[in-house]
Amino acid sequence: MLEARRRLLDSGAYEPVADAIVHFAENVATDGTHRRKGESSERPLRIADLGCGTGQYAQRLAVRFPDSALLVADRSPVAVRMSLRAIPAASGVVLDLWRPLPIRDASADLALNVFAPRNPVEFARIIRPAGRLIVVVPTAEHLIELRRLGLMLDVPAGKSERVRAQLEPVGFQLGDASTIEYAIPADAATRALLVGMGPSAHHDAGSAQLFADEELSVTVSVEVLSFDRV
Repeated sequence: MLEARRRLLDSGAYEPVADAIVHFAENVATDGTHRRKGESSERPLRIADLGCGTGQYAQRLAVRFPDSALLVADRSPVAVRMSLRAIPAASGVVLDLWRPLPIRDASADLALNVFAPRNPVEFARIIRPAGRLIVVVPTAEHLIELRRLGLMLDVPAGKSERVRAQLEPVGFQLGDASTIEYAIPADAATRALLVGMGPSAHHDAGSAQLFADEELSVTVSVEVLSFDRV
């Protein structure tokens, strides 16, 4: 799954999603509020990628904010190793997002949660007041063409509303949101990567369609949500 994800993301197929993440990170990086009262103006921006996968999104932030202190975290030791190879200056930790996180209170200025489980109470604890959490979830239209062929599991409608319902009661306020939707060409090799990079890798329905010769146009459709920690 991780290798399929790395190859797909390296192809640039999800680059507009990465662009939106960087855009929503800009204000935290430039408004100066990541420094607490009395702290040196030299303190780096502290970024945590919670569910880092192969590290491509964190790598984009590392390029945009080269002086940041970056933590990549995932339940998979392989994922953390892949992320650290992509971002040698980062720190890495293997953890379970469902459990208490081994991260200090109010230590993160910015946290990412991209296609990963959420732990609202712990996220609220580790992100400082006036910090930011960026969450990316698929919409019901995400890769819909492959789902109609039986190649992938369905995405329940209303995921972004459920994210808000999880996060707002523990101290997050939705600051901005963007639906990123576009089409990508998907030949048999690309379809195999799209299916293989997620839970549908264990779902073999429609495998004849997966390896058919024709190229499809496949919809990428996600919600990028930016929450401020209040």
